[in-house]
Amino acid sequence: MSELYKQGLNRNQQLLFPPSIDDYVDEDNNVRAIDSYVELLDLTKLQFSNTRKSDRADGQKAYSPKLLLKIYIYGYLNKIRSSRALEKECKRNLELIWLAQDLKPTYRTISEFRARNPKALKQVFKEFVVLCKNIDLIGDGLKAVDGAFLRANASKNQLILKKTLDKDLTKIETEIEEYLKSLEYADKEKQPSSIINKLPKDLRKLKYQQEELSKNLKLLEEMGKTQYNKTDSDASLMKKPAHNLMAYNSQIVVDDSFKFIVATDISTVGSDRAQLHKMAKETKENLGVDKLKIVADTGYYSAKEFKKCSEDNINAIVPLANMRQVQKDKGKFTRDEFIYNDNNDCYICPNNYQLKKRIAPQIKNDKVNFIYTGTSAICKACPLKDKCIPTKAPYKQIYRWEHEYITEAHNKKMQTEESKVIVKKRGSIVEHPFGTIKRTLGWDHYLVRGKEKVSGENALIMFSYNFKRLLNLIGINLFQKLMIALKDRDISSIKEEIAQYIANSLLYVVCFFRIYFMLKFKSRKAIILR
Repeated sequence: MSELYKQGLNRNQQLLFPPSIDDYVDEDNNVRAIDSYVELLDLTKLQFSNTRKSDRADGQKAYSPKLLLKIYIYGYLNKIRSSRALEKECKRNLELIWLAQDLKPTYRTISEFRARNPKALKQVFKEFVVLCKNIDLIGDGLKAVDGAFLRANASKNQLILKKTLDKDLTKIETEIEEYLKSLEYADKEKQPSSIINKLPKDLRKLKYQQEELSKNLKLLEEMGKTQYNKTDSDASLMKKPAHNLMAYNSQIVVDDSFKFIVATDISTVGSDRAQLHKMAKETKENLGVDKLKIVADTGYYSAKEFKKCSEDNINAIVPLANMRQVQKDKGKFTRDEFIYNDNNDCYICPNNYQLKKRIAPQIKNDKVNFIYTGTSAICKACPLKDKCIPTKAPYKQIYRWEHEYITEAHNKKMQTEESKVIVKKRGSIVEHPFGTIKRTLGWDHYLVRGKEKVSGENALIMFSYNFKRLLNLIGINLFQKLMIALKDRDISSIKEEIAQYIANSLLYVVCFFRIYFMLKFKSRKAIILR
């Protein structure tokens, strides 16, 4: 019966001409692109370290950093990020066997390479950004910045939180006090021995818990922190609408043209407010440009960041959070209803009275704010008092930043039609990469610990996205031509070929959808006529 079907090779039969490793993968396989690209990199210049701390006693040679980088790029492109999983794949995956040339590094060697080279991995990301810019796939147009809380390799169970410690310590101190009263009462009233014997045991348990909480609280005070995770000391508890998680705040800047990530970094703070200038400046450095236009959501709104951006020739488009609506809903006056008079350096209130400037300013969070106040006599007698100040407040006061003109200019800019159009484009630019990283590349959490190591893995993830994006845009054959052109140091002709290829691809997509919707319209029309 088995003769009716195709027969495989006899596993015990010796082959006269066994297949070469190169026969394992097709010519258009993506692993060939990985191999070609890494071979062009100067890993010494990128400051990759050796793969072991010292020479082994048995004289074994180290694995090449290029080999391990190829393995990691392949892994991150194919949802295989664990070092143990990569070790296993090197023994059974034909693509990895081809890429590693049948070498089989252990999981420790693979893992240590990623842990020891965070700065070098960040340089690999930057090198690829420069490559994409040099072939005109990253333009000088609009950039968009966004952040996402990406899960850390740490458990919430190992988190020490000052707020929780204070609460638990107060609760235990109360329980200890109650037990001591119970002991005193039991002794006086001569309670049964079973109850009396139990109380000291419970008291010892509570005393032990109190001691542990006090130790943790002292540790936080010594570190000057309000939270600390024993597994990953740099990870922070970050809040989402549905839940809280131990995470890092991953920041990316994305180019408008083909959605390439042009800058990335991580933060241990769960707010984007102080990230705008840092990310914009990194973008300028990576792309080698003098000026930049960048758009962000309301989470990046910060007067201090706008000042830094204006000083560095960065045009920031950030909408103002609609906080005024809350005041309006309460029937209160909003800040913009108090008009600043530049000539007299005062504010005019809705009832046409002046709020005059105090001599001493307020210095808070490294900002100098001038204070403008009304008088108690005028404000208390004002018919608009209920809409202006809280019940217990004696008078109205407004704080004005010493560089308020920057905020005013920004808010005025955000009222223009151009800015409103740009803000609407933001989501379609910057949210695409995070979706691809989580869904297509199978990202779910960082595997390393500590801010420095996490920043290296973060760069590797974003590089993998860019690498996949380029292959999707130009295909493996054109990519290989590009590698040859880079090797010959002449990319002028390949740039034109890439531009033509992408233009033809876009034209094909447009024609496809035109025909699709035309046929769909005709079929609907035929159904209606029936």
